[in-house]
Amino acid sequence: MAHGDQYKNSGKPVEGRKTFFRLMSYLSKDKRLLAIIGILIIISIISNLLGSYMIRPIINDYIIPGDFSGLVNILLVLAAIYLAGVAAVYIQYRMLNKIGQRAVMRMRTDLFRKMERLPLKYFDTHQHGDLMSRYTNDIDQVSNALTDSLSDILTSALMLIGIFGLMIYISPILTLTTLITIPLMFLFAKTIVKRSRKYFKAQQDTLGETNGYIEEMISGQKVIKVFGYEKKVEQDFDTLNQDLKYKSQKAQFYSGLMMPVMQNLNTLNYVVITIVGGLLAIFRGFDVGGLAAFLQYSRQFGRPINELASLYNSIQAAIAGAERIFQVIDEAPEREDSPEAITLKDVKGNLEMKDVYFGYKPEKLILKGVSLHATPGTKIALVGETGAGKTTILNMLPRFFDIKSGEITIDGVNIQNLKRENLRRSMAIVLQDTHLFTGTVCDNIRFGRLDATDEEVIEAAKLTAAHSFIKRLPKGYHTQLENDGANLSQGQRQLLNIARAAIADPAILLLDEATSNIDTRSEMLIQKGLDKLMEGRTSLIIAHRLSTVRNADRILVLDQGQIIEQGTHNELLALKGKYYSLYEEQFEEF
Repeated sequence: MAHGDQYKNSGKPVEGRKTFFRLMSYLSKDKRLLAIIGILIIISIISNLLGSYMIRPIINDYIIPGDFSGLVNILLVLAAIYLAGVAAVYIQYRMLNKIGQRAVMRMRTDLFRKMERLPLKYFDTHQHGDLMSRYTNDIDQVSNALTDSLSDILTSALMLIGIFGLMIYISPILTLTTLITIPLMFLFAKTIVKRSRKYFKAQQDTLGETNGYIEEMISGQKVIKVFGYEKKVEQDFDTLNQDLKYKSQKAQFYSGLMMPVMQNLNTLNYVVITIVGGLLAIFRGFDVGGLAAFLQYSRQFGRPINELASLYNSIQAAIAGAERIFQVIDEAPEREDSPEAITLKDVKGNLEMKDVYFGYKPEKLILKGVSLHATPGTKIALVGETGAGKTTILNMLPRFFDIKSGEITIDGVNIQNLKRENLRRSMAIVLQDTHLFTGTVCDNIRFGRLDATDEEVIEAAKLTAAHSFIKRLPKGYHTQLENDGANLSQGQRQLLNIARAAIADPAILLLDEATSNIDTRSEMLIQKGLDKLMEGRTSLIIAHRLSTVRNADRILVLDQGQIIEQGTHNELLALKGKYYSLYEEQFEEF
């Protein structure tokens, strides 16, 4: 596909003007500081304009007449004016940097808080690296615009108005001459802006896609090396990298073209004014000081336009970045708890699913009329082939996803009528895929209940057979874990996850292949701990190794989203149905 074809549907950032004003709303929270900055900008502009205008009386009243003492005095006044302007600019930038970083902090906070409230489905359908890119690259673009470019744009715009007014005051004829090149400037600017706008949006999107790919490749290095996938990965990265280079080149080329075009037009304007001004001085008696001041203003008149042109790059990148940030902020969060939602106290764990239907996609059902009942303290095992719907059932209970139809109740209360936080605190879940946070071993176990004491952490570790290996770590419970616990074995990481669930002391325990990554010896050790942990708790256990669920109170066999068999281990073997076949297959494997 040709590069040009890739972007035929790419235009300016969607609703760019709306995005810009929304971006400005983050600054508006510091209205008092903004007002002070506005006053400082006006002071700096007046200083600049007045300093340039004083060239006229300096030449006409002091240099031409030869008044040296008067010249010294007026130069001292001029120095004071410029010093006032310098001080105003210094204070202005210090304050703008302060409120700019505050605004960026608010935006970053809004983005993070929103991501914490998004449903799991969002993270399943978006690259994690692309989401990280919104925190880094996109936020950086916004930060640069708010702390640097915004003040320069405002200053340049006001300076342009002030210069134009003084130019009319000095010489309307020369001002009309100046205006000849203005339409050309805006014509070129419009053409360049139209070309570059689409590439800035495309550049930010591709940067996020590239970061997402890099993040996947870093986390998957073992798989890449085991299967000799390096060359293919390099080729795919080169394709993305070339695509990013092309878009970046186009974006930078068009934005970079703005400055030299404007400078050349400004130089042309200066030459025309010099010629016309010279003729006016010779034939119309136009004063030399006025001509010198006007030429100074004509130089300055082009400068704000040049600065606005040069700042276009960062502004477009910031708007494109802000749009990507707002896309996440505007995503629909998890459905709010209903106003009538209640908090269930002293949860017993009486769990029931009644004729539940669900599909991750509306057109494809995963669960088809599932019904089960687990009384407090009951251990229910879910078995079946991959894709039968076992993990989906566990996702329904804490409302990671909402069911399509049917009903799920805890202690007789529909979970739709419970506050999510209350519902999830009544459960603990241990997944097949482990996840540990940066921090100590103790911190990671305590994540299950933040107010747990050190003694309770140790008890939870002993219960789940983690205590013995933790004692052998360099600093025991205070050993620092990084990079998802890379300094531990897979089995050790899972033991910490199980200890985290134990310390939460939930009424309902959900185990999704919790012992699948643990060796047989460790499995035997923790099985006793799990049995003790499950005492008095409603437990739903998913396990492919059927030997781990033999002592379950009831085993449910799922096939294509339906429960086709249920009973104890011995009862199901006697049926010689699906469970019997699964058990025989595993027995034959060994």
